[in-house]
Amino acid sequence: MSDTQSTTAQAESDPDIRKGMGLFERYLSVWVAIAIVLGIALGQFLPAVPEALAQFEYAQVSIPVAILIWAMIFPMMVQIDFSSILGVRRQPKGLVITTTVNWLIKPFTMFAIAWFFLMVVFAPLIPEGLAREYLAGAILLGAAPCTAMVFVWSYLTRGDAAYTLVQVSVNDIIMLFAFAPIVVFLLGISDIAVPWDTVALSVFLYIVIPLAAGYLTRVMLIQHRGVEWFDNVFMKRLAPVTPVGLIFTLILLFAFQGEVILNNPLHIVLIAIPLIIQTFLIFFIAYGWAKAWRVPHNVAAPGAMIGASNFFELAVAAAIALFGLQSGAALATVVGVLVEVPLMLALVRIANRTRHHFPAVQAAPVGG
Repeated sequence: MSDTQSTTAQAESDPDIRKGMGLFERYLSVWVAIAIVLGIALGQFLPAVPEALAQFEYAQVSIPVAILIWAMIFPMMVQIDFSSILGVRRQPKGLVITTTVNWLIKPFTMFAIAWFFLMVVFAPLIPEGLAREYLAGAILLGAAPCTAMVFVWSYLTRGDAAYTLVQVSVNDIIMLFAFAPIVVFLLGISDIAVPWDTVALSVFLYIVIPLAAGYLTRVMLIQHRGVEWFDNVFMKRLAPVTPVGLIFTLILLFAFQGEVILNNPLHIVLIAIPLIIQTFLIFFIAYGWAKAWRVPHNVAAPGAMIGASNFFELAVAAAIALFGLQSGAALATVVGVLVEVPLMLALVRIANRTRHHFPAVQAAPVGG
């Protein structure tokens, strides 16, 4: 087969991005931009609304925001099948790469890159105090590997869906124990003091509770209605909850952030630069490592995507809980949401075009 024929055949067999991504995922950056505009307008013209909502707090946790964040996170946690972890024995190299990059490399490269740009390169452009808040948001993004959107990226790179679920499930378990210590450590060396109990509360509220609720919901519904009903009926009905929760959270956040955005529009670009560099760096570390270890492409590509993308819902939630709706940390996490889809689609194209460099070995189904 000629190179032209081979390229054509590959293009025809690649998943269609329009089919692999729903309306929300496909235009996520657009929805975020609209939420920014609506939020700023709300804060400028109807300031009484966010001020009234801000009064509903308990233990420094905004009740409206907590409800919206649970709405974002719960549908993702319901997808996790912890029994799939038994499939780790099939491709242990892939999991070694994913967990090592996500927990021993990614948080620290994110800190280093963000610190260099925000505290050194952009020092003349960003006041030091605000730069530290942006750095805190970048740290929160770096400590939270992707949980949900990676299934989209896996589909678009013809990844092994069952093994992607293994990788995500293992990372979720690690997140229960590693997220808080890593965040506290990196914030500490950045001279950003946060109380341990506040971080622990964030982990409990936005990881433990949604994960436990999602697992129990999944188990009970499958037992009573079956897997087919769960996948084809329940999950489809639940799908709109995450985008609605995210958009309303962002509108509320930017209702408080309006003055910062209007006074410092350049800051959005400055925050995005280290996040973009970090995304490409982490992808190529994991992807290159997988190639060196001769990991099949259908495991290597989604494994690299997990680290390159972020569990931005958790990062936004933690930023709000730790620093408040009006903080630079919260703004930085939202910039992560804004740039994620264009960056990840670029990495999907890179992964698809380099598939021929990997072994053409198809992994067996989990449990096989």
